[in-house]
Amino acid sequence: MNFSELLWQPDVLRTQCAQPVLAVLNHAGLLDSASFPSAHQLNQVARASREVWHGPEFKAQGEYPESESRYYEAIIAEDSQVPTRENSWHDLFNALVWIQFPRTKALLNRLHMEDINLKGAHPRTPRRNRITHFDECGVVIAVEEDHLQKGNVLLSQLAHHQWNQVFLEERSAWGEILHPFVFGHANFEMMLSPFEGLTGKWLAVKVPRGFSNENVERQHERLDVALCERIQALDNFNRAPLLKPIPLLGIPHWYQEQTPCFYENKDYFRPMSVSSKPSVQLPLT
Repeated sequence: MNFSELLWQPDVLRTQCAQPVLAVLNHAGLLDSASFPSAHQLNQVARASREVWHGPEFKAQGEYPESESRYYEAIIAEDSQVPTRENSWHDLFNALVWIQFPRTKALLNRLHMEDINLKGAHPRTPRRNRITHFDECGVVIAVEEDHLQKGNVLLSQLAHHQWNQVFLEERSAWGEILHPFVFGHANFEMMLSPFEGLTGKWLAVKVPRGFSNENVERQHERLDVALCERIQALDNFNRAPLLKPIPLLGIPHWYQEQTPCFYENKDYFRPMSVSSKPSVQLPLT
């Protein structure tokens, strides 16, 4: 689907989008906006999200001069501005992820710039490819520290593509043991009109006891800190293989059509390849 052609129609969004899209727009107070959210609105959302907003400013692409030729990551690093295209779903969701996880997004920008300064912007280094996969398609799975034993069993099932066990037999564990959050802004964009085949890349993090009982703002703050610590502990995306695939529409409560028959679609819920290597992120400690 060409998402650039999808108009801003809140009533349509409510009936068409996957649950995480509605949640992020509603939490930002944008779901009832009369028109497509502007960079100015996103800056207001950012300032309202924290007592003091330490993240970048969102600047409309049309406000940059035609002579601006710097690489996207360089503008963020040098000016603390995120170029944001008008009426762009992709850039809207990118901004909303910045607002939720400013520390982690800033860390990814720093890692990009480290490699760019050493190797140039093109072609991307292997590390920058891994960073980009996570930035575009990442799913964060939080496990409270007192649930690590059970959490690692479930994460191992995910890593080994044991979809029926982890999505159906252990369905009640989602929201109790495993707490999933969309990080990749391309994932959000594609979930505007969900389709079978939609897949993310997951990264597990440990969060403090009581995480599940906190409000969404506090969860985002804790998760932002935990993500930075986890990425740094995993050598800042230098180690591989790291990220593992997850069929996004299979995550409990994220999609309406989650019948047992739905999970039998082997073209979507694919068995693990015999050549697949263990992820360096497991076990979670």
